[in-house]
Amino acid sequence: MMILLPLPAALVTQPPRFGPSPEQQAKTQADHKHLLEQLKLDGLRPGPSGDPKAPNAANADEAKVTPYTLPDALTLKNGKKVASRKDWEARRKELFEDFDREMYGRTPKNTPRVTWEVTETIKEKKGEIAVVTKKLVGHVDNKAFPSIKVDIQLTLTTPESATKPVPVVLEFGFIFPTRPGAPAFAPPLGTGKSWQEQVLEKGWGYAILSPASVQADNGAGLREGIIGLVNKGEPRKPDDWGALKAWAWGASRALDYFETDKDVNAKQVAIEGLSRYGKAALVTMAYEPRFSVGFIGSSGTGGAKLYRRHFGEQIENVASSGEYHWMAGNFVKYAAGSLGPNDLPVDAHELIALCAPRPVFISCGSPFVEGNWVDSKGQFLAGVAAGPVYSFLGKKPLPSAEMPKIGEGLTSGELAFRQHEGGHTVGPNWPYLLTWAERYWK
Repeated sequence: MMILLPLPAALVTQPPRFGPSPEQQAKTQADHKHLLEQLKLDGLRPGPSGDPKAPNAANADEAKVTPYTLPDALTLKNGKKVASRKDWEARRKELFEDFDREMYGRTPKNTPRVTWEVTETIKEKKGEIAVVTKKLVGHVDNKAFPSIKVDIQLTLTTPESATKPVPVVLEFGFIFPTRPGAPAFAPPLGTGKSWQEQVLEKGWGYAILSPASVQADNGAGLREGIIGLVNKGEPRKPDDWGALKAWAWGASRALDYFETDKDVNAKQVAIEGLSRYGKAALVTMAYEPRFSVGFIGSSGTGGAKLYRRHFGEQIENVASSGEYHWMAGNFVKYAAGSLGPNDLPVDAHELIALCAPRPVFISCGSPFVEGNWVDSKGQFLAGVAAGPVYSFLGKKPLPSAEMPKIGEGLTSGELAFRQHEGGHTVGPNWPYLLTWAERYWK
C-alpha cells in the first residue's frame, strides 16, 4: 500500500496558494449555493481528504480500487462500432457534446474579439542564449458590457539568432502581476537548467500565458473575467463553460497572435501545464486542433485521471466549492444523490482520445514524493484506454498496458507516459518531453 506523503517544498513548481479573502469566500459560497438551487440539489457528498491520517483519507491502496467499466470511445451511441473516418467524426461530435454539457461547459459561439498589443520588447539573456522577449496584452472587446474589462497577459521569448520562424512551447503559468496588488510569484526552485533554457537550446521559443488574466481561479470570479463578460455579470447556467474551458479559450487566442508573428512557426506550437493547468492543457489540446503537441503534467481529476477509478482525488472534491468553477455546473450533480462517476457519459480516456492523432505526453511524479492524490496510475490507464483511437487513426499508442517503473518512460509513439522521480512538477521530465517532441517538429 502506497501512502500519501507531504510534498517537499523544493519540488513544487506551482506558486504558493494565497487564501481567498472573506469577501471572495462569501461570493464563492453564494455562487455555489445558487448553482445547487438551479440543479435542485440539497447538497453534495463530501470528498475524501488528502491527509492520509484523516478518518476519510483518500484511497491509496490498489487492493481497494473497485471494479469499473469504461465507455468505449469507438462505439457510437446507437451501438455501431466506428469503422471509418466518417464514423469517427460522428463519434467525436457525440463526445464533444457530452463533455460540453456534463463536464467542462459550452464555450459561447460568439466570444468577443481580442486585439493584441506588444507593450514591451526586451533583448536579454536566458542562461547563455541571447533572446528577444515580447510582453503582450490581449485586449478583449467589452463594448457589450463595459463594466468588465479583460486583458490577457502573455509573454513570448524567441532566440535572437533565429533566422526563420521557430516552434514554441506555450505554458499556462505565472508572469507579471495581473492586477494592482496581485502577488508576483517567485520562479520555481530546483537545480540545473530551467525548462526555458532547455527549450531555447533546441532552437525553439517559449511563451507563458497567465490564466488568471483570462478567468479567476475561484468561484467568486465567475461573474467577472471572460465568463462574466460574456454573461454580462450574471451567474452561469448549468451548461455554461468553467475556468478550464475559459483558460483554453485564452490559449487559442494566444495562438491567434502567434499566427501573425513572423518569429513563430504557428504550425508547431505545444501547450503545457501542471496540475490544474495540466487539466487546462489537456482540455485545450482536445478542443483546439491547431496545437500540435500536448505536455500534460500531473493533471489528476478533471484532467487525465480516470473518474471511475476510486483512488486519490474524487469527483466530490472537484464538485466542491473549492474547485467547481473549473467545470460546468452540470458536473456537480454527479456528486449528489445516487449519481456518481459511473453515471458520467464520458471519462478521461475519451478526452485524451479527442486529441488524436496529435502527440500527447502524460507526465507524473513519484507517488512517494508527489503523493497519490493525482493518481499517476489512473492517468496512465486513461492513456492506455485512449490507445485504440490512436491506433485506429494510424498512430502509435502506449506500447504496454503495464504501468512502467518510475523513471522508465514509454515514449516511442504519439501517446507517451513517464513517471519521474520527483514531486508535483514537470521538471525532471523536460529533457524527455523535448526529445520526444523533436521527432514531430523536425
